[in-house]
Amino acid sequence: MAVQPDDVLDARGLPCPLPLLKAKQALARLAPGQLLEVMATDAGSWRDFETFIAQSVHEMPAREERGDVFHYWIRKGGEPAS
Repeated sequence: MAVQPDDVLDARGLPCPLPLLKAKQALARLAPGQLLEVMATDAGSWRDFETFIAQSVHEMPAREERGDVFHYWIRKGGEPAS
């Protein structure tokens, strides 16, 4: 993937649900529209991130598996409309 993320989170070696929790913390530090790359080795993170994105204002323009490492690119969404 040739996208340059604004921040990178290395969550390799962390068990479920830590990769997702750490990603939520990292997203909180970003401005809307910025891109976070997450690297995780927990196989359950594939489903966890998919569910999280479906229930949030964020987008996941790409995700891929490279060997035993899962890579997720998450674009922070804007504040939800009230």
